Amino acid sequence: MASELSSHVQQAVDVFVKGTRAWFEDERNGWVSASMVTKEVDATKVKITFESDTEEGKVHVFESTLALLSKTNGTTLPPLRNPPKMENTDDLTNLSYLNEPSVLHTIHTRYSQRNIYTYSGIVLIAANPFARVQLYDPDIIQQYSGRRRGELEPHLFAIAEDAYRCMIREKKNQTIVVSGESGAGKTVSAKYIMRYFATADDKEAVGKTSKDNAAGMTEVEEQILATNPIMEAFGNAKTTRNDNSSRFGKYIEIQFDKDSNIVGAKIRTYLLERSRLIFQPEVERNYHIFYQLCAGVPLTERKEFDLKDWSKFHYLNQSGTGTIPNVDDVEEFELTKRSLSMVGISLQTQWQIFRLLAALLHIGNIEIGGRGDAALSDDDAALAIATKLLGISPSEFKKWLIRRQIITRSDKIVKNLSIMQATVVKDSVAKYIYASLFDWLVVVVNSSLSCSVPDTVSAFIGVLDIYGFEHFKKNSFEQFCINYANEKLQQQFNQHVFKLDQEEYVREKIEWKFIDFSDNQKCIEMIEAKMGILSLLDEESRLPSGTDQGFCDKLFANFSTPAYKGYFQKPRFSNSAFTVVHYAHAVQYEAEGFIDKNKDTVPDEILALLHNAKSEFLVDMLQSATAANAVTPAPNEPKKMNAPKKPTLGSIFKLSLINLMDTIGETNVHYIRCLKPNEAKVAWVFEPNMVLSQLRACGVLETIRISCAGYPSRWTFEDFADRYYALINSKYWDPNTNTSIDFRKLCSVILDTYIQDPDKYQVGLTKIFFRAGQLAYMEKLRADRWNECAILLQKNMRRFVIRLRYLRMKDITLMLQQVARRKMAKVLLERKRQEKAVVMIQSQCRAFLARKRMERQHTFIVHLQAAIRGRLARKAFSSVRENRAAAHIQALFRGWIVRKRYMAQRNHIVRVQTAIRRLRAKKILAGYRSEARSASHLKEVSYKLENKVVELTQTLTQHRDEKNQLQTKTTQLETQIQSWIQKYNKLDQKAKELELSMASASGVQTELTRWKEQHESLQLDHQTSLEKISKLDKEISRLSAENVKQKEEMTILKQQQRRTSTHSVAPAVDDSDVAELKSQIIALKAQLSQSLKRQPSRQTSTSTFARNLSPSRNDNPRRGISPEMVSPRGRSPTGSHMSSFRRNSIGEPLRQESSAKVVYAEPESMRPMSIDHVNTLKNKEMNSNPDEAIHAILHDIEALEKEIQEGLILSLKIVPLNAQNPPSQKEVLFPAHIIATCATQMWRLGYLAESNAMLFSVMYTIQKYCANFSGEDTIIPCSYWLSNAHELLSLICSAEQELEREMHYNAMNGRRAVGWHEFEKLVETFKYELQCLEDNIYHHWLTELKKKLNKMAVPAVIENQSLPGFIANESGRFFGKILSGSSQPAYSMDDLLNFLNKVYRTMKSYYVDPFVMEQTLTELLKLIGVTTFNDLVMRRNFNSWKRAMQIQYNITRLEEWCKHHEAPEGVAQLEHLMQAAKLLQLKKATLEDVKIIYDVCWLLAPTQIQKLIQNYNVADYEDPISNDILRVVASRVSNGDTNDILLLDNVSLDDSPYSLPEPHAVVANLYLPSYLNLRQIQRLIGLVTVAKQNPIMPRGSL
Repeated sequence: MASELSSHVQQAVDVFVKGTRAWFEDERNGWVSASMVTKEVDATKVKITFESDTEEGKVHVFESTLALLSKTNGTTLPPLRNPPKMENTDDLTNLSYLNEPSVLHTIHTRYSQRNIYTYSGIVLIAANPFARVQLYDPDIIQQYSGRRRGELEPHLFAIAEDAYRCMIREKKNQTIVVSGESGAGKTVSAKYIMRYFATADDKEAVGKTSKDNAAGMTEVEEQILATNPIMEAFGNAKTTRNDNSSRFGKYIEIQFDKDSNIVGAKIRTYLLERSRLIFQPEVERNYHIFYQLCAGVPLTERKEFDLKDWSKFHYLNQSGTGTIPNVDDVEEFELTKRSLSMVGISLQTQWQIFRLLAALLHIGNIEIGGRGDAALSDDDAALAIATKLLGISPSEFKKWLIRRQIITRSDKIVKNLSIMQATVVKDSVAKYIYASLFDWLVVVVNSSLSCSVPDTVSAFIGVLDIYGFEHFKKNSFEQFCINYANEKLQQQFNQHVFKLDQEEYVREKIEWKFIDFSDNQKCIEMIEAKMGILSLLDEESRLPSGTDQGFCDKLFANFSTPAYKGYFQKPRFSNSAFTVVHYAHAVQYEAEGFIDKNKDTVPDEILALLHNAKSEFLVDMLQSATAANAVTPAPNEPKKMNAPKKPTLGSIFKLSLINLMDTIGETNVHYIRCLKPNEAKVAWVFEPNMVLSQLRACGVLETIRISCAGYPSRWTFEDFADRYYALINSKYWDPNTNTSIDFRKLCSVILDTYIQDPDKYQVGLTKIFFRAGQLAYMEKLRADRWNECAILLQKNMRRFVIRLRYLRMKDITLMLQQVARRKMAKVLLERKRQEKAVVMIQSQCRAFLARKRMERQHTFIVHLQAAIRGRLARKAFSSVRENRAAAHIQALFRGWIVRKRYMAQRNHIVRVQTAIRRLRAKKILAGYRSEARSASHLKEVSYKLENKVVELTQTLTQHRDEKNQLQTKTTQLETQIQSWIQKYNKLDQKAKELELSMASASGVQTELTRWKEQHESLQLDHQTSLEKISKLDKEISRLSAENVKQKEEMTILKQQQRRTSTHSVAPAVDDSDVAELKSQIIALKAQLSQSLKRQPSRQTSTSTFARNLSPSRNDNPRRGISPEMVSPRGRSPTGSHMSSFRRNSIGEPLRQESSAKVVYAEPESMRPMSIDHVNTLKNKEMNSNPDEAIHAILHDIEALEKEIQEGLILSLKIVPLNAQNPPSQKEVLFPAHIIATCATQMWRLGYLAESNAMLFSVMYTIQKYCANFSGEDTIIPCSYWLSNAHELLSLICSAEQELEREMHYNAMNGRRAVGWHEFEKLVETFKYELQCLEDNIYHHWLTELKKKLNKMAVPAVIENQSLPGFIANESGRFFGKILSGSSQPAYSMDDLLNFLNKVYRTMKSYYVDPFVMEQTLTELLKLIGVTTFNDLVMRRNFNSWKRAMQIQYNITRLEEWCKHHEAPEGVAQLEHLMQAAKLLQLKKATLEDVKIIYDVCWLLAPTQIQKLIQNYNVADYEDPISNDILRVVASRVSNGDTNDILLLDNVSLDDSPYSLPEPHAVVANLYLPSYLNLRQIQRLIGLVTVAKQNPIMPRGSL
């Protein structure tokens, strides 16, 4: 047998072993699967028996002879089924067995799992879900932007992105062909492709306009999207197969400039279905615009146009259907009007269009009667309103509807028309007007979308939305044109696929032969050749007596020859039909109506009537449409003498189709084939036979057949070696011994060993090409090899297990023996130990008893002695204690008697005094209360107080004068005493001299005695004077206390007055009197406070404070606190009213400048300003007023402002970070304190305008300085100045409160100025501008941080593998380590954590508010969580359980970081990613596992769970997830649930919400580093310091 069969057939037969699954045809399901049971091969025939996999007990038998197998090269064998792992592949060309049933089954499997897109080489197959799916959101668009085809799941966005990249890379125009039958989703697909080009953001292209900014899409892009509602309204209709079926073909060119920005567009249309206007089959509708017009037109226009319900018009009510479920025609009408306005059609022109549409509806209601000849009634209302709306003569229009003029050489003959002919004319007019209107709309849209400067158009991407192959029970002219277009497209498609195959063969430099495939060129020539079907149709149409039957006869005569036998057939039972054998199917066309539809002409008389209508819009529209449809003759065509013939519809379509094919031929083509899964349009229902017929019709299977004719299976050396390395000895591929493996050589060894026929494969430069069926043979060899390896492993494992069991039993026996012997020895030992213990216990017990007896006797004797001695001692002590206690009691009793008598007398006296004083006080209080009830009492009290104050003042003055006199007298007395003392000293000296001489005279002694007496009297007078002075001081103190008491009484009286006015006890008093009294009280209090001072202080001159601020009464309790701003964040109240985008506080947008560099200060340079400098200033200014010096500094505001900008901001050396020795708060925040000190001094001294300019300039400089930094360089300067900006805001609030307190104090002292209200408004403006500055710094800072973090998140969290022991190779391949080499992710988890640590340490070291720190870290972690989760959801061939463990480990590290860095809220931002990682690690084998997954991953949406399970990468040692599980998971997805989303909302990189922290209480610090050489600021700080150290010196204050 082996000699009779070729090697290829032998391999094909050998593949069938027990358990092999194959496909068999089935009438209901197309193909069904069966597993091989037996195989019988003898000398002449082969018999293989299969058991059905779906129907139990059903058997399929394949029988064939060996000769037939050899003749057919084994193609008649049952098609093999792919392994389960391959049946869900997203590219059909990756199937091991590429055949028709495998293609169908793969599409069915993916569709049942809610995957509507599948690749088939260069073709994207799209199955209509008939439901809303979460596949076209803006986030999905951005996910596919910039990704190569194959990185993500198949999607039409991937095709669009591929076309866009090819246009940029190859500088060549592109075309995307979207085809399929009606209802397959072509229009929606084309719509989303255009939306992708309009909204996708290409951040890689230089000069490409970003779509993330506030402007969004450009006007051109919006207009391109607006064309969809217009084209759908005027060109789409409801059919039996589709509720929004396109009844025309269109080709949209989206034009790009050199920077890949959309600059324009152009639309071409093909073959509008004109006949739908006049007739619709059952359950179908006319074009949407008519129903929108009837439902949505306003009442005024409804009356003007005489519009009624759709059921009242003949052109709309023939099918009996006027509504579409879930479609609101009123809303659609508004959308159509907005779209028309968007493309530049004015509202007036729109109503002219609607007027024309209304006229068409009324034309349809014109009733043509008569018996033989056609007749029209003169009072036909429809005729009157139609001609009125068209602006033509009713009589002329009526005349030429029922008559026809025939022009001969000598005369004009007018002939009456029959009813049928007149109806045809009426309908032709309506179709002509509507088709012209449609063409005019296309012209207007093109003029609106066209690029204003054509030279800027560099390339275009065309989107062709064309009808698919159609085959109905009755096929007419429209189906013929549609199928003719599909023949042309299929030919181009086949040539393109063939060309790509041949190019790859040439590129790989392999030996190949031209593939022979069935070309449909012969069929196309039969249709479009010079004597083809269209030419014969045009010829018959131009004949006056041409008929449909005559056309058929010409076809039979021309194409009944053997040359066209395979392409043209004559039906057996009809002479008025013909059959064309197309590439997809043989279609029988009914010739009835071909001539009329091809001509579709309007009588010249009616044309002239329409072109001369009163409606200017109608005339212009017809002229524009006629010019657009004019057929341009070929340049080499000879001129004909006769008049040009009117082009027929067939010739126009043929010419436009040829132009379309020329355009497509010059572009790079991408294909999307749309499939309609079921006829009933039920969501997620798949009808295999229907889909199979569409696969055949759309050319997918033809592509596969062409590929199979050459080398359909193509493997890279690495992939082939990775799959089949086990077929050869390990010395060729062992990674442990071969660090660098030559995969080409390894593949050659495998091929040379197992494939002997060199024609079965070809080795290229990078790939190996296999003939059809070779991979099946290789798979069989691989399965056999793995089986052998498995058997070998089982044998050795069983031997190992048995031997291990024996060794364990032996060890256990020995261990049992040891245990038994040890137990017996223990028993013997225990007995001996017990005997020895008994003897020992006896001896010890006897000794113990003897000792206890002796101890008891000894203890008894000692206790007896102690008791006797104690009794004697206690008796003696008791007698002594009793004697002492008696004496003490006597003393206490006597003292108590005396104290009791004294206290009784004292208490009696106090009670009597208290009673008397209480009675007197009650009387006085009653008098005060009665007097206080009247308002006049307040005046009296005021007058009394005033008099009393005057008296007190006079008394004080008198006392002061007396005191002065007494002081003068005391001074005189002291002087006199001094003189007396001197005299006394002299006399004393003289007395001593006299005593020495022993004077004998007694007179001298008498004189001495007299002087002594006089001296003593003087001393007595001096003592009396001192006592008098002391009494005067006490009197002054008493008067002061009395004044204080009077002040308290006045306060009590004021409170009583308020209570009286509150309870309305006293009569109403004039407000002016009350105000006057209050002012008098304030004046009195001021005088009283002045009178309390011993010496009146010198009043400060008010001329120095001419610009001081005076407060106005303000009851606002929130003064000094930042107000609640109503305006949106980032907007300044001083700026213009702008939209809600962010702007800075000084009126200029925050923009990126050139990158700057941070300059750090040396630690030793951060010491404060020298104390000697302050002391010098103090000594220098001691004798002058510091305010005058401060005035001089502030007068030169430009120098001060320059020092602040240059020294404190632009050239400032920021204190560096130091974990061991962090900077102090004053070293970080001193710029804010210095700026606030300058501003406060300017406010104190009245420099309001100058402070305004200075602060705005400072804020602008800070903002501009921070904007100069980008990327990671923004961390330090932005956090530094964000902290300083908030500190400055807090200082401003504190300064405002301090100035307010000073203002109130000055008002109490009578120093009242003006301008406080203006000052308050100025401060509120500053505070809000500082809030804006904070917001803008934070926004710029977070934007740069998020841009950096956005690049790090995915490589660090998703791709980085930092958990040892669970490293996942690329795609799980055996040679993954060798193939991947040393390539690592761009960023590791350590890089990410270091970045976060740097941000945290910077904020912590620079004292950023904790509330802002929490916001920042939460926003960054949210970006990490959202970005990584979205990336993980969209990844293919990546998500394995090992990867999930790595991701979970990385998340755990992030969570630990959050817990140790005061960011507990950040953990919640990673919950989606954490649950996704858990999902990938859970089992997915049973329905119970699925339930557990949904319980554990409660936060994930069903769509997200389905996507993660679907994209799970199954390892070789894992069982693939069954299709039943995938279907169950897909069934949980709800199409109508808005919360069931696929991707989380992206975190914007350009917008970060900022909540401003509340200002805190802070005291200005005058710290200034020594390295700052700022003379003006240093002098100002020194003066302020001096002023604070000398508060007695005059200071300007509010």
